[in-house]
Parts: sequence; C-alpha cells; structure tokens
Amino acid sequence: MLKFKKLMALTMGTLMGASIVLTGCSTSKSANGESGKNSQPVELVWYTIGAPQKDTEKVNEEINKYIKDKIGATVKIKQIDWGDYSKKMQIVVNSGEEYDIAFTCSWANDYLSNARKGAFIALNDPKNNLLDKYAKDTYNAVDPGFWEGAKLDGKIYAVPTNKELGVAPMWVFTKEYVDKYKIDISKIKNLEDLEPYLKIIKEKEPDVVPFYITKDYSVPNYFDKPIDSTPVGIGLDDSSLKVVNTFETDKVKKQLETMNKYYKAGYINKDAATAKDEKTVKRFVTKGDGQPYADVLWSKDLGYQVVATPIMDTYITNGSTTGAMQAISVTSKHPDKAMQFLNLLNTDKTLRNLVNYGIEGVHYQKAGDNQIKILPDQKNYQMPYFSLGNLFITYTLDNEPKTKWDEFKKFNAESKKSSSLGFKFDPAPVNTEVAGLKNVLDEFSPSLYSGTVDPNEYLPKLNAKLKSSGIDKIITEMQKQVDDWKSKNK
Repeated sequence: MLKFKKLMALTMGTLMGASIVLTGCSTSKSANGESGKNSQPVELVWYTIGAPQKDTEKVNEEINKYIKDKIGATVKIKQIDWGDYSKKMQIVVNSGEEYDIAFTCSWANDYLSNARKGAFIALNDPKNNLLDKYAKDTYNAVDPGFWEGAKLDGKIYAVPTNKELGVAPMWVFTKEYVDKYKIDISKIKNLEDLEPYLKIIKEKEPDVVPFYITKDYSVPNYFDKPIDSTPVGIGLDDSSLKVVNTFETDKVKKQLETMNKYYKAGYINKDAATAKDEKTVKRFVTKGDGQPYADVLWSKDLGYQVVATPIMDTYITNGSTTGAMQAISVTSKHPDKAMQFLNLLNTDKTLRNLVNYGIEGVHYQKAGDNQIKILPDQKNYQMPYFSLGNLFITYTLDNEPKTKWDEFKKFNAESKKSSSLGFKFDPAPVNTEVAGLKNVLDEFSPSLYSGTVDPNEYLPKLNAKLKSSGIDKIITEMQKQVDDWKSKNK
C-alpha cells in the first residue's frame, strides 16, 4: 500500500551514509563565543531516515562545497533504512554515542520519549536559546502549528518540517482503470464505497489486484492516538475526550469485517499480511496519506498515472504536528553549528533544493525560476522530501502547478483540529504496559487489518490479550491525564 511516508520516501528518495568533510570559515559566533573564522571547521554527524542512494556521496560533496564557508562546518550524513531506523537510533541514543542531528517524529525515533529522557537539546532553553540565537528565520518560516506541536512543557526539542499540517487519508487509484470504466472517484469515500468497483475489476481485469495491501496497511483512522502505534485513542471530533480501546469500537469492527469480506471475495492480494510494497504489482486501488498534489508525486514514483480522492476530512493531530523533525543531540559537541546548519537547511533555497533533488544538470534541470524537470539519473538520488526540512522553499516539478505551496498553506489553514490537539501523554507510569501492547499488535494487526482473518473470531482474542497486557491501566492513566489537561486548557 502507498503509505504516504514511505511513498514520499521512495518518490523523493533517500540519503545514504556518506562523508562530507566540511571545511572553511565563518565569521559567525559559536555558542561558546569562538569565531568560526579563527577556529578549525567541525564535522556534524546527521542521522536521517531512508534507503541508501547510489549518488548520495556525490551530492554530499556539493552540499559541503556550498555550506563550508557559510557556517564553518561540514555534515556527514548517515542514513538508516526505514525498517531499521528506530531500533538503530535507540542503540545510538542509549549508548551515549556522540552525534549532532537526527531525524525524529511521532512514528520513528520517537520524539516525545527521546525528549523526555533527555536525548535531545531544548532549542529554546532560556540559558542557551539556540533558536533565538541562530534560527529566528526558521522559526518565522515554519507554521506556528508545528511549533505548538513540538512543545513539551513549553520546551521545543526539534525543528519541524514545514509541510502539510494535517493527516489526509486518500484512496489512490490507477488512472487507466478509472478512465476505462468511467468511475467517478469523487463519490468514493469510506471503505464500503469501494465494493462495486472492486467487483468490476475482479471480473474484468484478471491480471489486476483490485485492492492492493501490504503488511503496513491499516484501516482509515478516526482517532487521535497519543501513543503512536497503539489502539488507545480519542475520537477526532469527541469533545468529551473519552479514551478508548479503538478495537472495541463499532467503527473499527465494521471496517475489519468489511476487509475480511473483501479478502474472501478475492479483491485483496493473498499475501497482504506479509507483503512489502512492490511497484510492479498492477493494482486498481490502495491507500495513502497525502496532501495537495500527492498524486503527482505518487505517479512519478510508480511510473504510471494515479489519481486520488480523500477518505475523510483532514484533521490536525498530535501525531501530524510531529510527523517530521530534526533534533540536536544532547551529546553534540557543536550544538551551535548544528543549529546554524538546520537554519540554513530551512531557509536557504539553494541548499534545500540540493539536498532535495540533487545536482542541477545531473539529477534535474530547471524548467523555470522555481520549477524543475527530473532527469533519468534521479533514480540514483531519490530523497524523502518530507523528512528533510522546509518544503515550501523547494522547487515544484514541471507537471505541478506553480501555486502548489500556496495550496499547501490553504490546505493547512482549512484543516480541522483534533479534539485533543495539544495533549501530550506521559507514558512513564505505564511504560511496561505500553511495550506489552506493541507486542500484541505485532502479532494480530497485519492479519486483521488485511482482512486475512475473521474479526468475529480474532478480535475477541486480540482484546483479551490487550487486557492481559494492561490496556485498561493505560486507558485509566491516559484518561486521568486528559481530564487534568482539559481542566487546565478550557
């Protein structure tokens, strides 16, 4: 399935661990008062997420040439593949390894837990306010909603990517079949709306998977989940802020029953519970988390045209405001230089597009002042755009409207706010139980979400294991914290 983060990752490529030796001078003052002009250049280690790319080292050399005289530092990019990132970063953090910058978010290298345990520097600490000293331009460039989402007890521990602010689940259709069967996708919203069209594809296109799903698929989510990747949630529009086990709600049960019905009918690929996304698989529809013009990027990645339609209203959630960030490690010996680099990354159009698209004339060519055409060699340097910094200063593609980033700003302004937006759950009292839940979900979720098993048989088994793992204790603790937060933030 086209999960947006991974799609964007493939679409926009990834960085690989490549050395960039940063040399050069800077007249800027460091945090300890040293002038970059008179001191040795430093090398910043930057951990980021995504599959290694063939041309990363080549691009890194160009990055260094550009930044070395601006900040008196260079960056050594160490990229870790998607599935390994959280586990390997946990080892890096727990070992006390010295590094400078790392990608963090609500779904990988968990932002809140790392911030709480002191792994990241508070960027707005009154004693050494790095944001104020070195990144005022970045602070002004990023939507205030992201800065609010980044706050933990008033402290900001990472620089958010300026991008889509809300979560926009979408059905993603292969345009060839939409056109062939004259399907009005605007009328397709919820999961049940897909059924007649899946039936048509199943009967008339035997070589096409009607509903393509991978092991990472989950049914459309109508809950804000303060603990990512758990079933403990609060309804997006529930003003009472009742904390529930989402697997005990009628909404989720109905969706799982529909998935099982589709699986039995042969609409879903048989290996859905274990499959990794294969671009070569012909499919009619899959699910993605998108934003304005996401279908253009998905089409670029897949090599054929897709069109998309929203499943539900777009909501700004606690997870979406922390969906892509860069933190400075507490082990960094050069937090001032790290902050200067992040400021440059988020405000300097030349650097941001170099990191994003690669080298002009090699990976892309200009098609206008702020538009580009992708060249064949970009297959050797495909970056996860969303994970790297301010998207609003990146070039648009030649098949995208020049007003794309204005549309994003409009999209952000019109997104609805989750009823519990701003609530930060402290899992410390129930850490053991939270870890237990994740083990249970690893066992049950892929088979249930893919429709492979009958939810009437397996949901009771899942919920029984969740209870024995302490989900009720988590719900009680979260409800207590939510009620306290609600009383203080009327």
